[in-house]
Amino acid sequence: MSTTVRSASAAVFRPVRTRNAFEETVERLLQAIRLGVVGPGERLPAERELAARLCVSRVTLREAIRAVADAGYVESRRGRYGGTFVVGTLPDAPVPDPSDVDMEDVLTMRRVLETGAAETAAARALTPAERRHLMAALTDVDAVGIGSADEYRRRDSRLHLAIAEVTAAPSLMTAVADVRSRVNELLDAIPLLATNIEHSNVQHRTIVSAILSGDPAGARGAMAEHLEGTAALLRAFL
Repeated sequence: MSTTVRSASAAVFRPVRTRNAFEETVERLLQAIRLGVVGPGERLPAERELAARLCVSRVTLREAIRAVADAGYVESRRGRYGGTFVVGTLPDAPVPDPSDVDMEDVLTMRRVLETGAAETAAARALTPAERRHLMAALTDVDAVGIGSADEYRRRDSRLHLAIAEVTAAPSLMTAVADVRSRVNELLDAIPLLATNIEHSNVQHRTIVSAILSGDPAGARGAMAEHLEGTAALLRAFL
């Protein structure tokens, strides 16, 4: 698992806190896969480690993994390098009925959280490792083209999670991961446009540049502009 993915996994593989341990464990596994925290062909953390991180029994974890496997998202491999791996081609995500989603609520929450995350990240004295982490996430999303819509969305999610991560505020990163899952459900209902990808990549570079140069106001403004572009497309199509 890469450094970017391993770091972001803390946001989704967090302790299960409800009595519905099985259901919430399934939710966390699918969130990690859909956000690209564990991408196609990559292995989930070892069972013992994952059960400890989620604070569930290994029996509950195995039942949840079996359910996710039955749904076509993961597969088990035996042998020395075995484990549970995300399948190479993911099932199509269900497209939500826009009438069932309070889109403005989702977009408002995203704007508040992610502009604040960008501003906070830029205000911190980032470590060399954190700076490399951001650049690696930016490079990853830059490398994907229009022909790989699902992969672009996953790597785009990783970048936004990386920005939240370098705020050094775990609760904020968790909140960003949750709202990003809701945003991705909306994005799955609209086409991925080549021109929008080009604009987004330029904006990503501007955001990261402002964070790395220690410009909180610039980072907040660049993130706000970026999020408004996505919001405009969602309002237009949905």
